Amino acid sequence: MLPCEFILPGRPVSFQTKDQSKLHAWMAMVQKVATQSWEGDRPYDDYVRLKLTYYFDAPSGKEDSVPDSDNIIKPVRAALVGVIFEHDYLASDVISRRKNLNGSFRVRGMSPILAAGFIQGVEFVHVRIEYAPDPADLS
Repeated sequence: MLPCEFILPGRPVSFQTKDQSKLHAWMAMVQKVATQSWEGDRPYDDYVRLKLTYYFDAPSGKEDSVPDSDNIIKPVRAALVGVIFEHDYLASDVISRRKNLNGSFRVRGMSPILAAGFIQGVEFVHVRIEYAPDPADLS
């Protein structure tokens, strides 16, 4: 069940792309990896926090061709519907970040799944789905 995390190898595809075949292939891959990672017998039917971190490979200062973090949310969230959670609105908390693989990182406490992403040696998106925080907590 939750938390559930997995790695999506390669460069994410924006929902706004003109190449719909690329988008469909990306979403199919997201769905396949999510299905393999999900331990539940049916999709979760309560609110979740969706964390996406895109680890990209670009020279420092030359990051203009890297997809914006907000553009990778929609296709991933849409692909998770029916696999991880029942409806897209159940992803009530969404965190999306970008990090350059050419940067330095503190690795203490890194999950084995995230470590596997770095070992692959290619750009990747780390996806983590966890229980949503208490909606009454405004902090």
